Amino acid sequence: MSDIGFRASADGEVAARASGDIAGTPAFAAILIDTFGADNVSAGAALGTRRFRDWSDTRGVEPLALLRPRDVDTVSRMLAFCHAHGQTVVTQGGLSGLAGGANLLGGEVALSLERMQAIEEIDAVSGTIRVQAGAILQRVQEAAEAANLMMPLDLGARGSCTIGGNLATNAGGNRVIKYGMARESVLGIEAVLADGTIVSDLHKMIKNNSGYDLKQLLVGSEGTLAVITRAVLRLAPRPRAVSTAWCGLSSFAGVTTLLTQARERLGGGVSAFEVMWPSYYDFVTRHVAGIKAPLAGPHAFHVLLESEGSDPARHAEDVEALLASLMEDGVIDDAVLAASTSDAAALWQVRDATAEFPVLMPGLIGFDISFAIADLESVATECAAVLEARWPGITTLFYGHLGDGNLHLIAHHPAPPPGLEEAVDAAVYDVTRRWRGAVSAEHGIGGKKRAYLTHTRDAGAMAAMRAIKRALDPHNILNPGKVFDLPPDAPSAATRGAVSC
Repeated sequence: MSDIGFRASADGEVAARASGDIAGTPAFAAILIDTFGADNVSAGAALGTRRFRDWSDTRGVEPLALLRPRDVDTVSRMLAFCHAHGQTVVTQGGLSGLAGGANLLGGEVALSLERMQAIEEIDAVSGTIRVQAGAILQRVQEAAEAANLMMPLDLGARGSCTIGGNLATNAGGNRVIKYGMARESVLGIEAVLADGTIVSDLHKMIKNNSGYDLKQLLVGSEGTLAVITRAVLRLAPRPRAVSTAWCGLSSFAGVTTLLTQARERLGGGVSAFEVMWPSYYDFVTRHVAGIKAPLAGPHAFHVLLESEGSDPARHAEDVEALLASLMEDGVIDDAVLAASTSDAAALWQVRDATAEFPVLMPGLIGFDISFAIADLESVATECAAVLEARWPGITTLFYGHLGDGNLHLIAHHPAPPPGLEEAVDAAVYDVTRRWRGAVSAEHGIGGKKRAYLTHTRDAGAMAAMRAIKRALDPHNILNPGKVFDLPPDAPSAATRGAVSC
């Protein structure tokens, strides 16, 4: 552990016990400011109009104080101090999450690594980049591109989400089918445990079987086990050719055939395979301004296919040959191949139109679930039927990253009855349980889905997760109330004095 003087003195121990009585109340903010300085700690009016809630519709409150350290040693001292005083801490990144994982429930201090944004090193030979956790994903992508490499992770919130948040939630995004989730890009991590212990494992090696793989334990832990401060990420060669196509198909069997054939016949591999049901496609093309329908006429399914290659001319020919062959075989009904980057952007605009949904459908209920690919059509059909039978006239839109089994569902009722969201959640997650799916594919559990985690994880897995939490965060100070609840024998700080935001 880093050298933290107050923990070694009797006076410090007495102070810790005394101030522990006011942990979780506004008075504790003054103690933090006195200890770490007003430059590192803000509270009260100094918080201004800063946002402290993520993009979900879950409850969030203002923090007792905002901690903004500049280096890992300060993070260590801050966490050790909060640990000794029983003060709960919630780490916040770009606040682009959709599960309430970074929201404060009341009585916590917020910890932001926004001052730790450095891109420290790019190793072109190893194909790695070392960055601080507060670095914005888009800046990391741009740094990789400047070195003629590519950061594989990509998602719509790239301009605001941070690497620390991406790793804490094991972010997915558009390229999972080829490059995997965020965890597949992680070679090394530096993190600070609840008691201030710094765990540094910033190696660049792909092969490293030296004991437990602690970095992968922390990836996806949603800030409940440690605060990620730095990471070494694996980069990919920058593709020299990218082909984008839009396909209309008459059956789900045709969709899976297209996926299988594209994987087998395109040498560079499939980098995106986005599937849209007619409900989604029709809604977007009718209601979202500036969207142009890629194809004429109705289709049972729409697929946005993207493939990468090393030879621009040859790769375009291969994609065109694949589409022509499958159209001749009756697998694809109609297709269009982007002839330019602007054409490709127009096709992606249809898939990315979800950003307009909160305005077009106020109070929408969104789901991020996953299943075996072969089950997706049946699951979507069952979900639509269950919701329509119980709430006639409800709108249900289906789309997703089919190549990795991720299904997104949007439900919206024009005149929602009381308790609609809770009831719809229960209905959809019950279908998810029966089809042995996952209640969270890529957005985490946070506070929004913790009641349904047991639909996906059995009793043994839940017991193991709770044991890990107790071992690394015995006082339950890191993001309490998220992912799952701990029994009363793991106390957390008081939750008095919260102010809604």
